[in-house]
Amino acid sequence: MPQASGSYHHGDLRAACLRAARELLEEDGSAGLSLRAVARRAGVSATAPYRHYADREALLAAVGAEGYRELGVHLAEAHPAPTGADDLAEIAVAYVRFALDHPALFRVMFAEPCDPASEERLEATIAISQYVRGIVHNVFPDADQDALSTAVWALVHGLAFLHLDGKLDASAPEAVAGQVRAAVHAVLTATPERAEA
Repeated sequence: MPQASGSYHHGDLRAACLRAARELLEEDGSAGLSLRAVARRAGVSATAPYRHYADREALLAAVGAEGYRELGVHLAEAHPAPTGADDLAEIAVAYVRFALDHPALFRVMFAEPCDPASEERLEATIAISQYVRGIVHNVFPDADQDALSTAVWALVHGLAFLHLDGKLDASAPEAVAGQVRAAVHAVLTATPERAEA
């Protein structure tokens, strides 16, 4: 297939390949994703994507990094300055909503093998990790930050995949939001009962 005449210079080709990869992922999941399919979708030669991506794993790493950046923006928009458990619960709802709105992208971000040497993906995952740690610190300044941020992320991430995989009902957005809020509150506010002496 001939390359579109002059429409893809160095920066545009990369963006066109990412856009094509995301379209293909949303249509068919990752099984059919290849650099050749991306080239066809982008309207460029079969070898053009190799200018930016050594292989399929490198392309998936770039797609995943883009997803992490979008997730970070989405979470910050849900509540820019959380100070309590209610705020944290709203961020959790936004996280699960992102997963449900972008299931193929979310799976690429967290479940697909990708280029382990991708600095772009590494930087994006570190940014999300630091974001989670920061909001946990704002809400629970006296807690063990590493342990609690890992626990909160694990809880919310698990809820996202339980909804994605149909283990929890995801048919109504308000029901999903209610389940997520309830789970976050249950974990963050639970205190063990003490046996009477």
